[in-house]
This record gives sequence, C-alpha cells and structure tokens, in this order.
Amino acid sequence: MFIEPNTSGQRRGSIEVICGSMFSGKTEELIRRLKRVKIANQKVEIFKPAVDVRYDEVKIVSHDSTAIQSTPIDNSQKILLYAGEADVIGIDEAQFFDEEIANVCDELAFRGIRVIVAGLDMDYLGKPFGQMPFIMAKADYVTKLHAICMQCGNIANYSYRKIPNEDQVMLGAMDAYEPRCRNCYHK
Repeated sequence: MFIEPNTSGQRRGSIEVICGSMFSGKTEELIRRLKRVKIANQKVEIFKPAVDVRYDEVKIVSHDSTAIQSTPIDNSQKILLYAGEADVIGIDEAQFFDEEIANVCDELAFRGIRVIVAGLDMDYLGKPFGQMPFIMAKADYVTKLHAICMQCGNIANYSYRKIPNEDQVMLGAMDAYEPRCRNCYHK
C-alpha cells in the first residue's frame, strides 16, 4: 500500500479496511498496524463493540491470543467523542456497529485522522454483513484476507456456521464456525 507524502503540513485522513472471513487474520493485522503506529509515537485510540466479549471485555484479542488495549463502546457516535487528538483510530469487528459507523469513519477521515477498520465482509449466509459494505465503499484502501478451508485446504473466504442458529449475529470461535472455500461452503 502506497500512501502519498503530505507536503501541505496538514494531516490527511484516510480509511483503511481489513476484511475477510473468520480466521483470516483480520484482528491480527489490525493489531499489527496499530502497534507500528504506536512505535512511531502517534496518538492512537482503539475501539471495539461492547457486545464482543469472546476473549476479553476490554482488549481486542485475535484468535492466536495477540492483544491490544481498546475501549468497548455500544454506539458508533461515541467514537467521535472519544477520538480526542488521535492521529489514528482503530476499530475492530465493525460489522457489529450501528448504521452510523460508515459516517463516523468518514467524519474522522475528514478531520485528518487515519482510520483502520477490521471486520467480516460476509455473514454466515454469504451475504454482506452489517455496515461493512458501506465502510468499504468509502475506504481509501481495502485489504481482503483469506483463511484456509478446513475441508479441502484451499483459500477460504466464507464463514461456515457449524451449529444451527438463524440469528445473523452469533458470537463464537472454532466451536461454532470454520472457514471454507466457495465450493466446500456450498456443498
């Protein structure tokens, strides 16, 4: 990814999206980017939906237990309030936020903030998930990550739900979901 240098002296905001299926490394990549920003001594604020307490109530935690401190929130508008003087805002599990999250990301970018968002692009039915399509449409950069299909070993971009439940939102890990390629998902 090439980010052009800013010669005007004014911060240029942007929106970066990290998307893909479950177990594709989205949160791990978000944490990696945010740690690099911290090394560069930039001011960082990190948010996650309050509903996501799978691994920790406060920290963002990847499936391989890499973690970073965050602020859990129940409304995307609160990100605007808590952004403060941040140079970079990190948002995990964006698909779980309300319908304003794409506008919040846009507003932050207009303020000159680099916004890095991670989330599922599709739900377990293979349909666009929550507000992720809208965030991706507004994004300057989109990184699509892939997992490995648990059935055949090919590249996976679907999150297959292993247990019966028709709710779109059902938090879980390997007990409830597995990554699958297009062919194995549709079998």
